[in-house]
Amino acid sequence: MMRDVQQPRSAAASSAEITDKRPVIVPLGGFLGAGKTSLILASAEILADMGLRGAAILNDQGSDLVDTRWVQSEGVRADQVSGGCFCCLFSDLIGALERLEVHAPDVIFAEAVGSCTDISATTLQPLKLYHSDKFRVAPYTVLVDPGRASEMAANAADPDFAFLFQKQLQEADLICFSKSDLYLEFPAIPGRNACRLSAQTKDGVSAWLNEVLGGSFHAGSRILEIDYGHYARAEARLAWLNCSVSLEVEEPLSPAMLVGPILDDLDLELTRGGFQVAHVKITDSTPSGFIRASVVANGAEPNVSGNLDASPTCRHELLLNIRAAGDPETLQATVENEFAKLPAGNMQLKMMQCFRPAPPKPEHRMSEVVKGSF
Repeated sequence: MMRDVQQPRSAAASSAEITDKRPVIVPLGGFLGAGKTSLILASAEILADMGLRGAAILNDQGSDLVDTRWVQSEGVRADQVSGGCFCCLFSDLIGALERLEVHAPDVIFAEAVGSCTDISATTLQPLKLYHSDKFRVAPYTVLVDPGRASEMAANAADPDFAFLFQKQLQEADLICFSKSDLYLEFPAIPGRNACRLSAQTKDGVSAWLNEVLGGSFHAGSRILEIDYGHYARAEARLAWLNCSVSLEVEEPLSPAMLVGPILDDLDLELTRGGFQVAHVKITDSTPSGFIRASVVANGAEPNVSGNLDASPTCRHELLLNIRAAGDPETLQATVENEFAKLPAGNMQLKMMQCFRPAPPKPEHRMSEVVKGSF
C-alpha cells in the first residue's frame, strides 16, 4: 500500500527565491536495456562541449551498480539510489541530488530502474511540489529499444513484461527510440509520436537535449491508473543478481579477454537454464584499464565499451549485474558455477545479492499533476 496520497498545493512549495541557476533534473525511464546510461554519457559529453556540467543519479533494486561505476569511469559525477526504486526511496533521491548539488551541476540525469513505472505520480510530482526552490524538472523521457518494442507487441510477449513496458509508455512526456543506428524500421506506438536517437553516434541527442531543456512543456504531464498488485507481480518475475569479485589470475589477461568469455558463457548457461534475459552487465576494473560489456536479451550481440586495448594484467575487479526472469537461487548457482571456472590463482567473492524485488511502496503518490517546473 502507498503511505499517503498527496494533493497538490496551489502555492509554491517554498518561499525561497527561484532562479535559473537551479540545476535541471532530467528524468529518464525505459525498460531494461533501453540504453538510458549510454544516453546519459553521450549527453554529458555534448553538455561539456557547451561549457555545461552534467551529473547523474543511477537507481536500482540492488547495490554495487555497474552503471554507476561506468559513468564514474567516464569522468561524470555520479551518485546512486540503491535498494529500491526512486518512488520507494524518494528521500534517498533527494539526498543524492543534494550531494551532487555541491558540485554545481547544470543538469542532473536521473535514471529510473528499468522495471519501474508510475514515476510521474510518485517522483516527478513530489519533486515539483516540494523541491521547486532548488531544482527544475525536465519532461520525463522514456527510451524504447525498437527490438524490444517489437518483442512486446508480439502475441508471444511475456504479459508481465508487456504490462510494465506499456505503463512506461503511457506516462511518458516524451518517447524516444534509442539505438537508431542499429535499426531501419521502427514500430508504431499507438497514439504517440516518438523521436529517434543514437547514443553511439550521437545522432538526435543534441535535438533531444534541446527539447527537454527548453522548458516548452511540462514535466510529468500524465498520471497513471495502475494496478499495484499487477505491478508487484510483474516486477517479481525478475530475479536480480549483483555480485563483485576480486580476482588474481596466474597468467596475465586483458580485461577484454577475461570479460568476453564470461559474458558468452553466462548467456549460454542462462539460456540453457530457461532464464529470459532482460539485461546482463559486467565491468572489469584493472590497473591497465576499465571495460564494460552487456547483453539485453538471450543470444544478443554484446555491447562493449571502455579501454578495449588495455594490456594484460593479473589483477581484476569484476562487478556483475543480471536481471532475468527465473528463480533467484538457480540464478545465483549458475553465476557461482561460472566464477568457479575462472583461471584464478586467488579469488574473493566480495558481495553477492540475488533476490526478487519487494512490492513497491511509494513514499508519496499524487493524484493530480503539479503545474510548472521551469
